[in-house]
Amino acid sequence: MSSRATTAPRWAPATISEADGVRYLHLGTPWVQGAMRLRSSRSLELEYIQRMMVWMLLREPQELTQGPAVQLGLGAAAITRYCLGALRMRCTAVELNPSVIDACRSWFHLPHDSARLQVVQADAGDYVADPRNAHSAQVLCVDLYDHDAASPVLDSVAFYAGCYRVLVAGGLMTVNLFGRDASFERSAGHIAQVFGASQVWSMRPTREGNTIVVAGKGVTLPDRAALSIRADNIEARYKLPARKWLRMIRALAGETTGAPREESDL
Repeated sequence: MSSRATTAPRWAPATISEADGVRYLHLGTPWVQGAMRLRSSRSLELEYIQRMMVWMLLREPQELTQGPAVQLGLGAAAITRYCLGALRMRCTAVELNPSVIDACRSWFHLPHDSARLQVVQADAGDYVADPRNAHSAQVLCVDLYDHDAASPVLDSVAFYAGCYRVLVAGGLMTVNLFGRDASFERSAGHIAQVFGASQVWSMRPTREGNTIVVAGKGVTLPDRAALSIRADNIEARYKLPARKWLRMIRALAGETTGAPREESDL
């Protein structure tokens, strides 16, 4: 995962552990930064990573494989492998820590760069601020934590404004807001300030505390019946728990105003 550079950047070294058929990525601490099941490297092992794919529920079925997709923070390359392998999308992964890129190539089945994959060693904040990257992504997945995993290392209004610029009209962003000291309301408020509260939805926290937020750039959602059909299609074709996502996703406006809502208010 990625963190901002300083005048003398020092990156925590990527380390590996294995247990019960799963390989884990760490950055010098016991905190898990990513995982891969050895016998099924394309599958998404961690629940929060599965939920990062909730953008699939908010796109038309015929658009699911349309890219490009951009990942800010490589982790163990799970989202990149999935978008490349299962969805056959064009992908760009942005990661600041060179040891993470090396570990993913050596231990987590990350392919070398190709016509469909570009891995960029760069600061994610610099990447989204670069005007050359404006309007370049249909899907943007943001998972930016350092070795302490205490809070997102990039979480400002300016950063999310850059993310907004990177997306094309109708694009979608998912963000992992897990953090021991992070304020969900503050982070979600920054996203809503940029995207508009009506374009931001949140998931329930996982058992580990990861809270996934999804934001759209002018996205129009269908009725619940159509969303249920999409969820069934995702479960059948891609083996992801989309029906569960539909039960737990909710509009940010209800979350922040205290308005009464159903279990899912999409």
